[in-house]
Amino acid sequence: MGDDEPTSEALLLPPRRRGNLLVVSGPSGVGKDTLIEKVLNQTPGVVRSISATTRPPREGERDGQDYFFLSSQQFEEAIKEGKFLEYARYGSYYYGTPRAPVEQQLQQGLDVVLKIEVQGALQVKRLFADAILIFIAPPSLQELRRRLTQRGTESEERIEERLRIALEELAAWPRYDYYVVNDFVETACEGLRAIVLAERLRIRNA
Repeated sequence: MGDDEPTSEALLLPPRRRGNLLVVSGPSGVGKDTLIEKVLNQTPGVVRSISATTRPPREGERDGQDYFFLSSQQFEEAIKEGKFLEYARYGSYYYGTPRAPVEQQLQQGLDVVLKIEVQGALQVKRLFADAILIFIAPPSLQELRRRLTQRGTESEERIEERLRIALEELAAWPRYDYYVVNDFVETACEGLRAIVLAERLRIRNA
C-alpha cells in the first residue's frame, strides 16, 4: 500500500461535516415559530439565524440575541458591501439575514435555520445552492383563517390581506425541497426533525 493511500481505518471515519442551511417559509399564521422552537429544543446542533433590522427594539428585546439592531445608514452600507444573504424593506424598516454569522456557524458544523418569506428564500438559494428549502403549509385556507382570527390581533381587512398573500406564497411551494403540512403540531414537528436528521446523513458529491 502506498504512503498516500488511505488505511482501512481512515476509510471508516466519517467526513468532517459542514452544517446545513435550512430555510423555512410559509404563510403568516401557519405556525412556523412554534415548529422551529420545538425543533431547536429537541435537536442538538441546530441554531436559529438572527436577523438584522432597522426598526427600534421592542420592550425586552436584546441586540445580538433577538435581532441585530442597525441604523438605516449601517444597513444600507451593509447592503452595498454584500453582507446580507437576503434583505427586504417592509413598511419603513429594513430586515435582512447577515451573511457572516451564518457562514461561521455552518463552518462549525451547526445546522442553521432561517425563517424568511418566499422571495428571500429564493435569494438565499441563489447564493447557497445546497440550502434546503422547507415550506410549511396549513391543512386548508379555512384553518389558516381560523388561526389568524384566533390570534385576536388582526382586523378582518388585515386577515383578508394575509390570506391573499398566503395564496401567492402557496403557489411557490413546488420550488421548495420539502413540503410539511402543519395540521397537528407534534406530527409536523416530527416531520421537520426528520428532514434535519436525514439531511445530516446525505452524501453531497461535488
